[in-house]
Amino acid sequence: MQIIKKVLNSSVVLVDDERGVERVLLGKGIGFGAKPGDVVDEGATDRVFVALDDADQRNLVELLAQIPGEFVELTREIVRDAVASGLDLDPHIYLTLTDHLHFAVERHRRGLVVVNRLAWELRTVYPDEYAVGSRGVELLRARMRVDVPDEEAANIAFHLANAANGRAGADTMHVVRLISAATTIVSNTTGIAFGDDLHSSRFLVHLQFFAERVFSGRMLDSDDGFLFESMSRRHPRATATAERVRALVRTQHDIEITDEEVAYLALHIARAVPG
Repeated sequence: MQIIKKVLNSSVVLVDDERGVERVLLGKGIGFGAKPGDVVDEGATDRVFVALDDADQRNLVELLAQIPGEFVELTREIVRDAVASGLDLDPHIYLTLTDHLHFAVERHRRGLVVVNRLAWELRTVYPDEYAVGSRGVELLRARMRVDVPDEEAANIAFHLANAANGRAGADTMHVVRLISAATTIVSNTTGIAFGDDLHSSRFLVHLQFFAERVFSGRMLDSDDGFLFESMSRRHPRATATAERVRALVRTQHDIEITDEEVAYLALHIARAVPG
């Protein structure tokens, strides 16, 4: 049994369950005509529960009180599409993506243009999330009657990837920024030009898994150091480039990348630029 504690909008209410645990309950029209103290009808099945476990999330819930319910419904459709595409998302995507979609529409209506400088990386590294984001943009245009730019797909993809990475213990913004910084280092050092070709996509996929391992604390780390010594001897230029990435991570994130991770990064660099 859930008892309504607060109505946030027509599609979102704050409830206490039978154990007194506070949760967000999302459902089409669930808040319409409801008031605190009402018992939620248990007959409906198309609902989503989101648990609250810290002050920041509760503050975000308060924001939903200022957002029309149709944005919640739009988020639910995008999330359903994402789940059908095989993505495993943290439930807080319902809060963060709803807030973002509302902000995106308001920003567009005010004529404010914000460029996502990581759009290419997001599209390349997270193609499934980007595909869902592209369909989400079409829904957003149709439902809200606003001609948001195609680039908004990257913003939606970011929130989806962040919710998926949250399951794995990685932070998407850190991951994507490291990928961007690493490609810049490799490009400037070796002359590799990254684009939409198969080679670039293959290298970026390696960087994705590399960055996710770095930020989730699951780096490769053998004891013998054979691969690192071999790469240093046979491919000094590629290894030196990988060492620059290691120095960047150490400086910006205070994380020490293992020799084995540097060696594997150098190996992928050497595939394109031997020496």
